[in-house]
Amino acid sequence: MIEEKYKITYAQGLQARPATKIVSKANSFQAEMHMEYNDRKVNLKSIMGVLSLGVPSNSKIKITFSGSDEDDAYKAISRVISDINEMM
Repeated sequence: MIEEKYKITYAQGLQARPATKIVSKANSFQAEMHMEYNDRKVNLKSIMGVLSLGVPSNSKIKITFSGSDEDDAYKAISRVISDINEMM
């Protein structure tokens, strides 16, 4: 299992567009992935779950990866979050 903390710096936080990017990428892997924010934990493969967290800009989240392709999933999700933080 891999656990990683990320800071969301995108000005709009994890609203629909960036959340869709993360969930879409997460669904391309078999590993189980969960996002935690403010003591709430949701399935990273669920758009409604991710949006329900209401993660604002400059917030820290934790994502856990577990499964046969967890390393690849971790690298891919890390890239997506980096790309989101660079969006204007």
